[in-house]
Amino acid sequence: MESGVTSAAGEVREAAAVVALTSEDDVRAAARRLSGQVLRTPLLPCEALSRELGCRVLLKAENLQHTGSFKARGALNALLARRERGLALDGVVTFSAGNHGAALAFAGRRLGAAVTVFMPPRAVPAKVEAIRRHGGRPVLTEDFVGAAREFAERGELPLLHPFDDLDVIAGQGTVGLEILEDADWVDTLVVPIGGGGLVSGLGATVAALSPATHVVGVEPALAATLAHAVRTGAPAALETPPASLADGLNAPFAGVHTYAHVRRQVHHLVQVGEDDIRAAWAFLVRETRLLVEPSAAVGLAALRAGAVTVPAGGTVVLVISGGNADLGALAAVVPVS
Repeated sequence: MESGVTSAAGEVREAAAVVALTSEDDVRAAARRLSGQVLRTPLLPCEALSRELGCRVLLKAENLQHTGSFKARGALNALLARRERGLALDGVVTFSAGNHGAALAFAGRRLGAAVTVFMPPRAVPAKVEAIRRHGGRPVLTEDFVGAAREFAERGELPLLHPFDDLDVIAGQGTVGLEILEDADWVDTLVVPIGGGGLVSGLGATVAALSPATHVVGVEPALAATLAHAVRTGAPAALETPPASLADGLNAPFAGVHTYAHVRRQVHHLVQVGEDDIRAAWAFLVRETRLLVEPSAAVGLAALRAGAVTVPAGGTVVLVISGGNADLGALAAVVPVS
């Protein structure tokens, strides 16, 4: 399926077209591996949003997943798939703002692999602690991506990319399988974007099983990595370091695989501002009683800002990507009365 998203560089578009994409078979294989390993999260109706927006709004509550985000799916699938291929997993290295790191620590503990996670120095303390709680070793440093790569090379350890990895993408795609099994119909699927692993997996699943469903990716305007890749015609680092309240989406660059998936399988990319994210975050917590992080609210922010169009009376699914909130910041946004 050709995306509604367009690139400025034709030759790079042609190169991206030959990058391998996740298939339905890949996602179903991931679902088999993850059976009994991850939670089947609920698809919850939200009456307050349905009334406000004039459509049926369903929330895929991945904040209730192991480690508090969808990331557990991709991390576990990646390690299990590598073990199937006979690769040694004594130790694994990654870089992360927090959720992928906690998920990989959780997966590593289950499979007997020591996990080291390189993080930005201003990472949310709750996410740093979550990595420790699940048995991982967090290392905070300015060049956390470069430091992770150097550490992995020096120790001859595998580096598991947090989003630009086909096994990770296939694991995230299992969110889409569950949505399509639990909803009778989905007009629009709205997905938060950081580096693009989740939207890539969902795009692949929807393209195979429900091609009439529109997939919309939402980025913070201050961390629009995929929009930057589309605009420049290739994955590249942002000119200004990402700095959104939605810290889980502050990926400094897109990946080769995620760029290819978005270009071919995502219908629209939209960006939202910080005030809209903050207001949507407060609304979600108040109206749903779900403990969510700002990254989980960007889809709602886009809907409320009118950046996403849903047919009147249609069905829109918002992927609530995580619940690892900084409670101090949350209290400032949703004061206790």
